[in-house]
Amino acid sequence: MASSSGSEHVINSLLRAPDLERIYSPLERVQTDHVADPRFIVKERSYQQQFSDMYFLRLAKLKPAVEEAAMEAWDDTEISGEKVLHVDRVLDVRQGEMCWILGTVYMDMPLKPNILDDITKDHWVAAPPPREKYTEPGQDQTMLEDESGRLRLIGGILSTQNLVTGCVIAVMGSETHDGDFEVVDLIIPDLPPQKKLLGSVKKEGRGRKVALCSGLRFRGNVNEGYETELLVEWLLGEIGDQEEQEGAASIAHLILAGNSLGVPLAIPIVAGEEKTKKYGYDASTYNASPALALDNFLSQLLPSLPVTIMPGEADPANVSLPQQPLHPAIFPTAKQYGPGTFDRGTNPWTAEMDGVTFLGTSGQTLDDVYKYVEGDDRLGMAERLLRWRLVAPTAPDTLWSYPFHDKDQFVIEECPHVFFVGNQPEYKTSLLEGGDGQQVRVILIPKFSETGQIVIVDLDTLDVETVMFSLRERKE
Repeated sequence: MASSSGSEHVINSLLRAPDLERIYSPLERVQTDHVADPRFIVKERSYQQQFSDMYFLRLAKLKPAVEEAAMEAWDDTEISGEKVLHVDRVLDVRQGEMCWILGTVYMDMPLKPNILDDITKDHWVAAPPPREKYTEPGQDQTMLEDESGRLRLIGGILSTQNLVTGCVIAVMGSETHDGDFEVVDLIIPDLPPQKKLLGSVKKEGRGRKVALCSGLRFRGNVNEGYETELLVEWLLGEIGDQEEQEGAASIAHLILAGNSLGVPLAIPIVAGEEKTKKYGYDASTYNASPALALDNFLSQLLPSLPVTIMPGEADPANVSLPQQPLHPAIFPTAKQYGPGTFDRGTNPWTAEMDGVTFLGTSGQTLDDVYKYVEGDDRLGMAERLLRWRLVAPTAPDTLWSYPFHDKDQFVIEECPHVFFVGNQPEYKTSLLEGGDGQQVRVILIPKFSETGQIVIVDLDTLDVETVMFSLRERKE
């Protein structure tokens, strides 16, 4: 059954004969103008340049915003009769002098993976399992660096900020006798400028909505399709009462935020038909069922509902961010629907729908930030990504990334109206507000294969609700 959070649906209405006196008018799906932003498309890939260029590009881009906020907060500030000065470079800091400096954070963490560990893995019998957290209290160090050098930061305020490698900040304090910089105050870029949200454009009293789903994880198992079939039928208005069908008709777009394909089930080898593998690969055991199941899923929806599909960590796409669109060969039937109806998006992905700006990822960026900080507040971490103005701050340190040499594409230059993160353990949402009137709907999309949930966003109000599809009651 499909159930919507916050509302009770009368199940008995589905088990009775239709009202012969009632006139049932056909429902028409609401349409929206959808314009995808190609900023994350990498047309020419070259790995000849150094990754360090990204940090200089990031600092150069975010420095004016951080510097402006710092000057507004600390200009003419005096501490113990001493005026706080602005120091241009990290190496120009003088011991005992109250000042503020600006730079990029680097977290020196013993448990954090590095390239030398990757090289030595070739000599291990078995690689160690991936760590849930990189943090080690008492051992981690926070550094601030710019073009001139690096300075170690200390102070109690740092423990409240949950900083990660790559974010650009300004700090106020003084250098100690040990050469460390003791921080007494800290400033981050905060939310960037935002376009004004357009007014409500309703059709026949119905609003415009967008459905968000992640983690379908098609594996080609014959028993896995019941809940996804319910999802398809609900989106097409084939199940539910009149109210449910009207709600489905108001959904103008479906976004699949990564991990639509799972680990395929290997085709069992028939006794007596074993073949010797050539170059470690045996095409006879390749199972195309997951891709065919996904293509069939999309082919049912596309005649009625536009779909955007993003690659994820488990999908057959490039590992380094930004992940490029999934290859059209994976969708033999769905690819026949042109752009605007079937869009193969990037990860991260951004687009505008009827004046509402969307920005989202398939989850790797938040999952990596989660390893840097203590606690389990993933929603708060997602909000900090926006306040840092970085969709992937830990790239390229611990997150695979393309080495941009002209512009850091992970910098958020325009504040979105909706920011979503896919493949999260559970659904959470908040309405983040900025100092200049910005409002952002932040959404953590749960894995559909584990929760059976999708998220519905109202484009007119930015309100959200969840819909769960299940054949039995799930245990919380």
